[in-house]
Amino acid sequence: MSPHNRPIGVFDSGVGGLSVLCAMRQLMPEETVLYFADQGHVPYGPRSLEQVRGFSEAIARFLLDQDAKLIVVACNTASAAALHFLRDRFPDVSFVGMEPAVKPAAEHTQSGLVGVLATPATFQGALYASVLERFANGVQVLQHTCPGLVGQIESGNLDDGETRAILEDALHPMLKRGIDTVVLGCTHYPFVIPLIEAIVGESVRVIDPAPAVAKQAQRMLVASGMKNLTGESARVHFYTSGDADSLASMLPKLLGETGSVDPVTWLDDHRVEL
Repeated sequence: MSPHNRPIGVFDSGVGGLSVLCAMRQLMPEETVLYFADQGHVPYGPRSLEQVRGFSEAIARFLLDQDAKLIVVACNTASAAALHFLRDRFPDVSFVGMEPAVKPAAEHTQSGLVGVLATPATFQGALYASVLERFANGVQVLQHTCPGLVGQIESGNLDDGETRAILEDALHPMLKRGIDTVVLGCTHYPFVIPLIEAIVGESVRVIDPAPAVAKQAQRMLVASGMKNLTGESARVHFYTSGDADSLASMLPKLLGETGSVDPVTWLDDHRVEL
């Protein structure tokens, strides 16, 4: 297969990475994409970094077996736990990862107070610590893990009372402290941006990193000479380690398009097979 026509691999613990995929589809509709949702192990946030690293390596191997030309780790937790590991393990493969958008938040804030919503594993990772060290000088960062929010989004509960209560518990103390910017440090969270904006009001900026990640993926494809040049819209192939019908039912709501989903069986040694 021509390098231009090879697919892009994208993976997340579940449906969160669809927020990144949506931005990629808007920017690069001509690129074929393989999307892997590891719903058999969602959520990643409470898991150990070692566990997430093992899942990430297995998924990367699966996508590379399908001839992926680039892999987007569309999961903040997996990026925190495994991005550097994956680059070391697969030195000939280009990876695009997620990191909390602290830099644009620090540049934007007028109050000097920024809120970050992310999972425990993201906050514990060296990647997040590095981002704070590099970009948060002179800015106070308030953090919250939003327990239960990923599960609510995985279930399609984007605006019910329980989801609102989780977000209010996270955001109200931050608002009282005077934040004027909220960073979404989990790819699931952009799906509840309308609810977040309703809670924080118009004076607080909400930063979704998905468009920047899509642009970075496009830049890497252009730089490597692997960008698809056909100009024709391509397909997305979906895989899940969880319930295929459940993921398929979520696609119109979260992605705005439909698609067939192939189930993947996880083996005890973390290898995968169809």
